[in-house]
Amino acid sequence: MQSHAAEPAPRPLLLVPASVWDGVADAPHLGWVVLVRGARIEAVGPGAGVTTPADAERIALPGTTLIPGLIEGHSHLFLHPYNETLWDDQVLKEPFGLRMARAVAHARATLEAGVTTMRDLGTEGAFDGDVQLKRAIEQGIVPGPRIITTTRAIVATGSYGPRRSLYAFEPLQGAEEASGAEEIVRVVRSQIGHGADWIKVYADYRWGPKGEALPTFSLDELKVLVETAHGSGRPVSAHAATAEGMRRATLAGVETIEHGNEGTPEVFKLMKQHGVALCPTIAASEAYATYFSGWVKGKTPPTRELETKRASFKAALAAGVTICFGGDVGVFQHGDNVRELEDMVEYGMTPLAALRSATSGNAKVFRLDDRLGKIAPGYLADLVAVEGDPTREIGALRKVRGVWKDGTRVR
Repeated sequence: MQSHAAEPAPRPLLLVPASVWDGVADAPHLGWVVLVRGARIEAVGPGAGVTTPADAERIALPGTTLIPGLIEGHSHLFLHPYNETLWDDQVLKEPFGLRMARAVAHARATLEAGVTTMRDLGTEGAFDGDVQLKRAIEQGIVPGPRIITTTRAIVATGSYGPRRSLYAFEPLQGAEEASGAEEIVRVVRSQIGHGADWIKVYADYRWGPKGEALPTFSLDELKVLVETAHGSGRPVSAHAATAEGMRRATLAGVETIEHGNEGTPEVFKLMKQHGVALCPTIAASEAYATYFSGWVKGKTPPTRELETKRASFKAALAAGVTICFGGDVGVFQHGDNVRELEDMVEYGMTPLAALRSATSGNAKVFRLDDRLGKIAPGYLADLVAVEGDPTREIGALRKVRGVWKDGTRVR
């Protein structure tokens, strides 16, 4: 039997940026350094106060701010922009192997952009591909962020797409259908069995007689879904664009609502009372307007939908709703995740508030705040070095100088 010598422990790393923003403070700390040992942060503080091991590798990062790795809250690794290929054609015409290859490339681009953790909210016809990609990343086969999986979203029978009425055959659906309490319980448990970390449900969709968005599941059905998921320790995310869909999802007990396009002050007040966070996906709304309405940012007036979006986001901020950084990336280019943070600032958040949303805020929403979202001793060494100060200028997040995940440099 062949024996293998144990691999030597990695050398400690001493990262020396111009400043460190720890994920919670009001401003970066000048002159701080971060000591990393293995996958975790061992020490952080003023350079003179951190004892550096003699064998530590010192990495100078002049002119940069070191921040926690970004946590993306709404992504679709198995989709690519709709101005390249329409959603129906991606679901129906792109084989699984091709979609997985794309997802691998998308995961790498995401990680190199400084996103070290992401919640993937549905494979859109690619079954449990997110679970398998997560395994490949964890085993070091391909690079990528740590993935919070949902497998397939759950939709009311007949409400989603591709639309059956448009095809001469039974088209593959982009999500898993269910109707009635018994079937909902079965589908939730099946998704859990296939590796879902979260459960995603569509509380409304564009299935009205004129293609308008209307609620799908009843409040009682949503309560059964949430109760089943929570019984297994899984949180629930709800797609909801209408005020009524948002109301039902909130009363059912979901953790996050995605989009919230037509949210009202009343429904945001309800979300605040129930501790439900909002992933606004502003960047996706702007991408849709560009692809399908000819809108050009900064050159043409906003569409009615974008005006509604801006008003709803301001209402959410006014109500004090927790904002989850998540842009629905996949609708637009993977690796361009910062676009959502720039929009959040444009629509009314401060750069500091937006950055907290993408780090310590999302870590709390996603129940990862005991190990991610901050630069503190004992936390995982997910770190990003960017030029400038992103707490004052959010665009600094585009100037990435280095990315570390679990203490290993990936860019």
